[in-house]
Amino acid sequence: MVSEMVRGRFGWTVAVPVVAVVALVLTWGRSPGDLVLLVVAALLMGAVLAAVHHAEVVAHRVGEPFGSLVLAVAVTVIEVALIVTLMVSGGEGTAGLARDTVFAAVMITVNGIVGLSLVVAALRDQFAVFNPEGTGSALATVITLATLTLVLPRFTTSASGPEFTSGQLAYAAVASLGVYLMFVFTQTVRHRDFFLPVEDGGTAPDEDEDGHADPPGGREALTSLALLLVSLVAVVGLAKVESKPIETAVDAAGLPHAVVGVIIALLVLLPESIAAVRAAMRRRTQIALNLAYGSAMASIGLTIPTIAIASIWLDGPLALGLGSTEMVLLFLSVVVGVLTVVPGRAKPLAGGLHLAIFASFLVLTVSP
Repeated sequence: MVSEMVRGRFGWTVAVPVVAVVALVLTWGRSPGDLVLLVVAALLMGAVLAAVHHAEVVAHRVGEPFGSLVLAVAVTVIEVALIVTLMVSGGEGTAGLARDTVFAAVMITVNGIVGLSLVVAALRDQFAVFNPEGTGSALATVITLATLTLVLPRFTTSASGPEFTSGQLAYAAVASLGVYLMFVFTQTVRHRDFFLPVEDGGTAPDEDEDGHADPPGGREALTSLALLLVSLVAVVGLAKVESKPIETAVDAAGLPHAVVGVIIALLVLLPESIAAVRAAMRRRTQIALNLAYGSAMASIGLTIPTIAIASIWLDGPLALGLGSTEMVLLFLSVVVGVLTVVPGRAKPLAGGLHLAIFASFLVLTVSP
């Protein structure tokens, strides 16, 4: 009976991480052929999806808003692992990889995921309804983190180029982590109710009628936690195996190196996007926004400190400052985001504007 329940709940999400780890053992330290690389890429994608699935099971067990936090942190761990593995295996060409990936994650979350979620929710109920206090504080945190870590390096003068000095980088890492932890405390302890789903009347929806399955038991949640760790190991290892082919393919296509960062961010945030859209379809726009903004701030607040520590043994410069085009897109995202969040409800137009900004980001990345 228990085994049937486990198979029903998990299914492929048990097999894929195990197979991915086996593939990692067989390909580590080797130069596999194209066919093997395609299989490894499929397993890498499957491991990412499995990791976020198991994070979602654990999240369902602990409830909101802790659930959104678990998903965001799990996704960010994968992102950081991919960035570090590519930077370790690369050279000077990876100097801006962390910046490109983090900025891509910000654009995907605050425009792509937010825009799509708002359109889905607003088309269904005329307005997408959420708590402006909680969502506004999340957006403010994202803006602060993005400005401190991605904009300021372009204007500092102590180091040449869009870089921080060692001292400035250390401060940025500590400040980013501190700001992120303050938000987590606000979201989970001090003002937890600001981040719970709301209906048109501003109250939490009836959990018994939201379409959710029953929360998993303790043993099932622990199983998911173990499989989550296995999936993350598989993602880190297989990303290392695929790192060179990704860069080679981008170079062969004549695309800017920033495309590598976009590929990483799209790969990692795809499951998060699906989860957010599902939440929006269930009239839980607040959860969708928690996922989007939470992933954006975790991407910055956890990636920058990790990269700062990794820079101790990484060779070459670490470029963090955005270019003028990226800063314009970030500024536009901030303005539209604030105007979207302040009323506490959004029309489909608001989501469409965010999607237009996201599409512009993709086009300008490929053809700057």
